[in-house]
Formats: sequence, C-alpha cells, structure tokens
Amino acid sequence: MEKKCTMPEPLLPGNTIGIAAPAGPCDPEDVKRGVRILESAGYAVMLPEGLFEKRAYLAGTDAHRAEILSRLFADDSVKAVFCARGGYGSMRILPLLDREFFRGHPKIFTGFSDITALLCFFQHHCGMVCFHGPVLSTLDEGDSLTALLQAVSGQGHLLIQQENAAVLRPGRASGPVSGGNLATLCHLVGTDFAPCFQGQILILEDWNEPPYKIDRMLTQMRLSGCFADLKGLILGSFEHCGTEAEIHSIIKDVFQDSEIPVMSGFSFGHGSPNITVPLGLMAEMDTDNALLAFHASEAGIRI
Repeated sequence: MEKKCTMPEPLLPGNTIGIAAPAGPCDPEDVKRGVRILESAGYAVMLPEGLFEKRAYLAGTDAHRAEILSRLFADDSVKAVFCARGGYGSMRILPLLDREFFRGHPKIFTGFSDITALLCFFQHHCGMVCFHGPVLSTLDEGDSLTALLQAVSGQGHLLIQQENAAVLRPGRASGPVSGGNLATLCHLVGTDFAPCFQGQILILEDWNEPPYKIDRMLTQMRLSGCFADLKGLILGSFEHCGTEAEIHSIIKDVFQDSEIPVMSGFSFGHGSPNITVPLGLMAEMDTDNALLAFHASEAGIRI
C-alpha cells in the first residue's frame, strides 16, 4: 500500500451515485427502497444495465460484475459507487480488475461484509481511501445514513466515539485504518490480494460465525503474520458469534503477546446502526475516550 491514500472528491447534493452488485444477486425491491432513501437525501441514483443479473449465488458472471464496476468508475458523471448488497463473490472478480485504471480514477466506494475484499483492493493495491459502510439492502434513514453521508461528503470532523465501548487493553495509537469483515480478510490470506496491516489500526467485524471459527480465523491470520507491527485493534459488531465475553476472551488469547490498544463494541458491521468508517485515512485511537479521530486535514476534508 502507498504511504498515503488518495481521498476521492466529496459527494455533494445533486451528485450521482452509481450502484454496483459485485457479489450476490440483489433484490429489486431492496434496491428500490435504498434508491428512494438516497434520492430523498438529495442525490441522483444510476442503476447500470445488467445490475439484476443472477447466476446461482452471484449477480451474474465474474466478467459481468467486474465490467459493471469498472464502467461505473470510468463514468465521470458518477461521483460515488455504492454496493447493492454483500453475500459472496467480490474476491472472485479481483483478478479481473485493472489496478492502474482504478488508481487513476479514485472515486468514493462504500460497502461492507463480503465487499471487504474490494475495500482491501482499493485501499492496499490502488492507494484509494474507501468507506466501510452500509450497502443498499441494509440502508436505513437513521444513524447509518447520517454517518454515511457525513463521511462521504467531507463535511465536519470525522470522529467516531462509542459511549459503551469496552476497553480490552488501554492505550493510544496512530495510523491508517484498515480492515472490515474478518472472514473475508482471512480468506484473502495467501493470495496476491492479501492486505498488509503493518503500522495500521485494524477494524474487525463479523456475523453468524461460532466462537471456535472466530478463534480459528484470527489464529490463522496471526500465524500468517497478518498482525505483525499492528498499531491498534477496534472490534465492531459480532452478532450471532457467541457472547461478548467469549469474543473478548478469544481476542485476549490471540493478542496476548501484543501490547497494542484494543477496544470493542463499536457500531460498525452487521449490527444497527452501521457507522461508516473511512479506510486508508490516518486516525488517532484513544481508549480513554473510546474515540477514533481521523486526520481530516491531511486528506483535504473540509472542517
């Protein structure tokens, strides 16, 4: 990954948001509901031809999904690309994406869950700040939408503070923020698209994985060297993954030889609300105040 990621141009009222389906097939009704929410917020929405293709558990062939994503980034009238849903399939299209093309066409891109594969690709291999946040099928008109639009519009301080956060190990840390869905990150290990978290603050979340699988995935990543020289760790939602105490116990075991600060209970991931987290942007982690504060000025964010 480059030392400093490029911050895409902010999304302004009236701009056009393009919708991609790089993973699972999307429900037209879910998309329509999400479109209504975005249009009510003052944005135009573009649904590309072929968005609703279906091939088993995928939104069309790998080539089809990669072509739609590339076309949206090439279209100068589209200022941001939001994903329709997660599911599975994002990592299948990674070999079909031109790193130099995307590096030369930075654009707001947001998603989570399986979309983590693309977030990692854009951040670590294309040098682009991207956004871990809601997909259309999970978008609501509450805190998730508010946080998403604040993050991508470049308005105001980029601060994420969690009132009920649990501190597993106190401290402060500084570095770019990386990460996303644990299972997806684990499945990238050993590939040409594996991210490097050295010197970074890592965020993790997951859904519907039993504790032993959470343990196994974290252990595999640790044994693979993924956590070497990590600066800090923040856990989002781990719904249907066992109790909070079980997750905390696993984290303490896996990171027992590390002195990095660790916080848990942040509202990003599969829970509600799903607060948007910029990836590739420098931030300060402070466990005393349960705070993740981004260096907005370095990325050209207007304060």
